[in-house]
Amino acid sequence: MRIGVLALQGNFREHLALLEGLGVEGSEVRLPGHLDGLDGLVIPGGESTSIGKLMRLYGMDGAIAAFDRPVLGTCAGMIVLARDAVDGVPDQVQLGLIDLTVRRNGFGRQVHSFESDVELVGDPTPLHGVFIRAPRVERVGDGVEVLARLGDEPVLLGQGRVLVASFHPELTGDTRVHERLVALAARPEAAKEGSVGRP
Repeated sequence: MRIGVLALQGNFREHLALLEGLGVEGSEVRLPGHLDGLDGLVIPGGESTSIGKLMRLYGMDGAIAAFDRPVLGTCAGMIVLARDAVDGVPDQVQLGLIDLTVRRNGFGRQVHSFESDVELVGDPTPLHGVFIRAPRVERVGDGVEVLARLGDEPVLLGQGRVLVASFHPELTGDTRVHERLVALAARPEAAKEGSVGRP
């Protein structure tokens, strides 16, 4: 199995290391052709505006929108994959692959970054979350499943083949979020489980 990590900006090295620890071949993705043959993709945290500009520059926005394998977006990756963003900048890249509205920096700016345990649905062991300028979910669309919460706040969600987290699972050593992506990527039918797409 080979899973790519968008390597234009942000925490891509940490994701690659975590995938390697799971026995998965990781691959840096910078150009559309780098998606060929991948079983899944991670869009990492970073600065969503910068990631979006670089995605457009290298043609990755359209390429990822057309990529039909499972995708995980963390922090800035959640913003890019969501249908809409509140407080987004002009020309913010929104691929619309999961039916969410998110608020950029919804949990506060860099100085308000924090760590906290989140409750995984169906798992009695909490997952430690690192929240850095984290987006906050404002609206959950039909068909989107809440997979983890911070108090009453949904912070890990899925729809079909798309997973998003408002925190940074790659910074804790806990592999459960990435294990979900790997499990999706291992299922041939995952490509047929469509995401919402742009209207």
